Amino acid sequence: MFNIPELAMPKIHNVTTVCNGKREVWEDREEAKDFFIRQMMTAEGEERERAECIYIQLMHGLDECLDE
Repeated sequence: MFNIPELAMPKIHNVTTVCNGKREVWEDREEAKDFFIRQMMTAEGEERERAECIYIQLMHGLDECLDE
């Protein structure tokens, strides 16, 4: 049915994050999760809450994660 087997096709793991009004597209969800967990560990107050909100959405598998 397919000329290229499904296993040979690249898997797209793009995810978009919007934090502090800055939109960023990540090619790898794990890379985005690593970034935002580091932000959670180093930031305080509102910045920490924004990073935590996005991290939780990333963990739940959302394709677009907002800090609201």
